[in-house]
Amino acid sequence: MAEEQEKKTFDWLPEGMEPLADGEYDAIIMGTGLKECVISGLLSVQGMRVLQMDRNNYYGADGASLNLTNLYKKFNAGEPPENLGSNRDFNVDLIPKFIMACGNLTKMLLHTKVTRYLEFKSIEGSYVYKGGKILKVPATPEEALRSPLMGLFEKRRFRSFLVFVDTYDETKPETHKGKNLAVMTMKQLYESFGLQPDTHQFISHAMCLQLDDAHLDQPALATVKDLQTYCYSLSRYGTSPYIYPVYGLGGLPEGFSRLCAIHGGTFMLNRDVDEIMYNDEGEAIGVKSGNEMARAKFVVGDPSYFPTEKVRQTGQIVRCICFLNHPIPNCGDLESVQIIIPGPQVNRKNDIFVCSIASSHAVSARGVYVAIVSTKMEGEDADKEVVPGLALLGHIMQRFTMVATTYEPMSDGNSDKCYISSSFDASSHFEADVDDLLSLYKRVTGKDLDMNINADSVEADY
Repeated sequence: MAEEQEKKTFDWLPEGMEPLADGEYDAIIMGTGLKECVISGLLSVQGMRVLQMDRNNYYGADGASLNLTNLYKKFNAGEPPENLGSNRDFNVDLIPKFIMACGNLTKMLLHTKVTRYLEFKSIEGSYVYKGGKILKVPATPEEALRSPLMGLFEKRRFRSFLVFVDTYDETKPETHKGKNLAVMTMKQLYESFGLQPDTHQFISHAMCLQLDDAHLDQPALATVKDLQTYCYSLSRYGTSPYIYPVYGLGGLPEGFSRLCAIHGGTFMLNRDVDEIMYNDEGEAIGVKSGNEMARAKFVVGDPSYFPTEKVRQTGQIVRCICFLNHPIPNCGDLESVQIIIPGPQVNRKNDIFVCSIASSHAVSARGVYVAIVSTKMEGEDADKEVVPGLALLGHIMQRFTMVATTYEPMSDGNSDKCYISSSFDASSHFEADVDDLLSLYKRVTGKDLDMNINADSVEADY
């Protein structure tokens, strides 16, 4: 049988070239980032023959979780100090993000049953930076009434606003209270409840997870739905709306890769793509790696696998990974928190995101806290961009800084059969990235992914 496989040949294979793996596939996926692995898992479940390749010798691509040795090696930082603990205790995310407990990524995990391969824990606290202070985002109406975020009368208006949002149903006009959210802007909605600009900012950035203020002048419906997801997730687990996989985010692409493999997918790590091959119509028909080739009906991948004429730059993101020997100050000694610094609070357009996790999520040795600060670059000096976030951390034992250029595809991929994902954004949550993933799935398959599943179904001990 092995000899027969070695002698396998195809009419399309040039002389001197060997078939790559089985030679012919429905889809070739380049990269093992989360988006690529979700696509490969979903396609394989539908019966497609999938080949997935990655130039790295680990899963996750730019979103991998690294142990201590690999982390220091990536940043050319020498040997890890012995006082940090054992190498195997660390699973440090290169692109750290939390998962909305009842959001679309959770639904995707449930839809594909990848939750069976992963264990999740809730994040203990959600905070917002206002007026030079770190303040807790209220988790209950009672907390809202005690919160220093607002004055007494503003709290009552805020509560009325939340009651409206909680009961609002797009399909039931009696819940609209005369407000047409498909026309009314988010700013007009806030003002209709008498809410002050400072409250607009706190709700929009810390709860609706908007990255800037552009949404204020757009129809309110989409932002209200984001707020409903936040409140639903928050009420589900009580302390914050976020969950996070034990052992780091690297488990997510690995889980979807396992799904793909179970359904017959082929994986090749440590194998780069030298060239994407095209037919006379300019459509991708396969890839070349060394003296081996494989053909497929289309290719999918992250921007780094495609020529520059197929992607455009969308900016740069700075991320700082910091090791602390204490929890982030002024957050109630909690191990796992998210802090959002709305851009306008520190004279910026874009928000700064701060998050921390520790040994309870099995990402570091006991007593070591991993804090990450990230934001979209607005100037040339990466260190200057993250100063407001770093200032909240207290003493930093070790810091790694990286600047990543972000890309998006130039076209939808239908004309050239090259379906390209967008780079991950600067936020510390997956909401916008999942929108891109759903768009990628629709471009590849021509249909929407069925998301009609109750996100309460996660079978895990949070």
